Amino acid sequence: MPNDASRLEKWLWHARFLRTRAAAARFCEAGEVRVNRLKVDKAHHAVRPGDVLTFVVGGQVRVVRVRALGRRRAPGAVARALYEDVVPPSLARPASLD
Repeated sequence: MPNDASRLEKWLWHARFLRTRAAAARFCEAGEVRVNRLKVDKAHHAVRPGDVLTFVVGGQVRVVRVRALGRRRAPGAVARALYEDVVPPSLARPASLD
């Protein structure tokens, strides 16, 4: 994979959206993530800075723009620097349970 890209499941894990890399891989393979509006079902899908990810986690719809690629799983404050909220969680609607 090029240096300017990261595996989707690895990025979600580095950014601390999911607790384990295995859980992130299952999440991706279940088709729970959209990258630039396209539904993705591969954990190895490449993400790059500038990509917009849409997914539901913790009962809320999250829309985030990738700002940087993580080199390792870091504390929360560092992980939050990897992305910016396009729609802040406080303004996002709760995910429907349909």
